[in-house]
Formats: sequence, structure tokens, C-alpha cells
Amino acid sequence: MKPSTRAIAVKAVLGAADPIEIRSGPAIPPIERVKIFSASQWEECVDEWASSLPGYKLVERAGGSGDMGCDVIATVDPADLDGPWDNYQCKHYDHALAPSDIWLELAKLCYYTRIGAYSTPRAYFFVAPRGVGTKLMRLLKNPEELRAGLIANWADKCAAYITKSGAVPLESALLAYVQTFDFSRVRHLPPLKLIEQHRLTPFFAVRFGLGLPERAPSPQPPVEIASSESRYVAQLLEAYSDNQKATYAAPDALAPAHQRHFQRARESFYCAEALRSFSRDTLPPGAFDNLRDQIHDGVIDTAEAEHACGLTRLNATVEHATKLDITSSALLGRVEPKDRRGICHQLANDDRLTWVPTR
Repeated sequence: MKPSTRAIAVKAVLGAADPIEIRSGPAIPPIERVKIFSASQWEECVDEWASSLPGYKLVERAGGSGDMGCDVIATVDPADLDGPWDNYQCKHYDHALAPSDIWLELAKLCYYTRIGAYSTPRAYFFVAPRGVGTKLMRLLKNPEELRAGLIANWADKCAAYITKSGAVPLESALLAYVQTFDFSRVRHLPPLKLIEQHRLTPFFAVRFGLGLPERAPSPQPPVEIASSESRYVAQLLEAYSDNQKATYAAPDALAPAHQRHFQRARESFYCAEALRSFSRDTLPPGAFDNLRDQIHDGVIDTAEAEHACGLTRLNATVEHATKLDITSSALLGRVEPKDRRGICHQLANDDRLTWVPTR
């Protein structure tokens, strides 16, 4: 006899499903996603995080063979060759780091700083997606025990693997160096701390795929026209002048309807500027420029077509911008119609769009 069965009601579950999850699967929490990174992706993630920290002027990756025990090198002042720097040693294993995972790295640190291959880092962090285990955490809190463990494991775990040119025994001057080395500078960076700080970088959305954060409300334009607005404002005045067959040198002279139009144009411009800042803070460089180029390519034929006057050209162009089918921007889902209008004014501000062509 087969087991008794019952119908499973999935309709309600599917009806409430997120369309994005249907397309790409449920979101993977960042602390789980880092576990399925490749070793190279993990180094890139650490590099992105370290590059965002205010205390460093230069962050470089030195991974690969011959890295002498350095992965991500963060320098306080690259102009000072003997100045402070920190090393982030990336370990992407399928387990929390154990003491056996670090002896060789510490041996390289001691050997290469002893021979002067590089200066001693201010701090040396182990960074692993699964963190460090209990035994290693205890050792990192007790520098003298860490030193004793390295000395005890040097012959079996380190000597034959530090360089490719031959074994490096722990004796004489090198032993004396290890015996006085400051192991309190060796630490670990918890992965959750890295992830939470990485969340504040422009790389987080691309690296972890959880979508962009919500945008803050766009600021209202200031009463005084800023110097950064001068060109698109001049183009607006030219468009109103062309429409009325008059000359307007300042917004105050405009008719009420045109003053309202002018105010909406400034609001759109500042909305687009806020989107530019949002993109800079949440995405790698180039995302906003890509969107702006797509809008330019989509409206340029409208802007260069025949129109009764500059104002009708302007209105037709910004209206067409709101209707463009843009599907490849990283900013999709955070772009409002006002942003698209504002980008047209940004393009006019850069003279990539012209409302009253020179005849």
C-alpha cells in the first residue's frame, strides 16, 4: 500500500512570489554568497572593501604566485616608501580558518620582512568568508602562543614552502627575528564586518546582486541659479525668446507660464543631478554616463528634426525621453520620468543638445 497523500496548495505561494525571484531565484544572503565566490572573486571583494576605507590612499592586489604572502595591500601614503601599510591575506576555504592554515603565511611574513623584501606591515589581517575557528581565534588573541606555534610548526609546515629556491630553516638570525617579531599586529577581519562596510561602497549591488537601495527624495533647486546651471539656463532663455520672438536675459522677465516651465526644468535638472550622485554612491563608475548616453542616442533625432521654434524642440525632446524603452541600464528601477527630463537639460548644459540651433 502506498503512503497516504494530500494535495499541496502552491497557488497562494506562487501568487505572492516576487517576479525577480521567479526569474533569478531567491536572493542569497551576502554572508552565504561569499562562501560560493571563487578565490579570485573573494580577493576582488576584499579589494573593493579596502578601497572604500578613508585611511588608505592606495589599495593594490598582489595575489598569485610570488606574492610573498601579500594579497591586498592597503597603503596609507604611497609617496612614503617606508610609511605604514596593512596587508589583508585572503583565504577562501571551505572551513573556518584553523592554525594549520596560517603557519606558512606567517613564516613568509617573517622571512620576507627579515630579508627586506618589504617593510613590516602595520597590521596583518586574515580575511576568510567563513571566519576563523575557535583555536585560531584564541591564538590571535595571544601573540606569544602564536609565536610558539609558528616556531613549533616551522620545520614541518613552512621551511620547504617559503621560497622555490630551497628550504628556509629557522635558525640563527632568522630565529632571533621570529623570537622578537611583534605578533600582536596579526589579526583577523570578521566577514560580517567586511560585508556591512562593503554595503556602503559603489560595488555592493553588483557584487551581491540584491538590487539598489531606495533613493532619497530629490532636493529642490536653490533660489539662486548656480554657476553649474549656466549653460542649460541660457539655452532655456533662448528657447523662450525664440518662441516669443523676443529677448529674455533673465528668468524674471518671462511670462508666468514660461516661469512655471522654467521652474519645472530646474527641478528636473536637480533630480537628475541627485540620480548622478545616487549612481556614484551605489554603482561602479560609468553607470550614470551609460544611462545618459542611451537617452542622448534616443532623443537626438527628435532634437535635430524640424520644429516651429526652440521651445517646441525642447518640449518634444524631453517628452520623447520619458517614453524611451531603456532596458540595459544598471539604474533601472530607480529612474523617474523627471530624471529623464533632467538628463536632457544636463545634455543641454554640456551642449550635447541644442534648443535653438545656429542658422
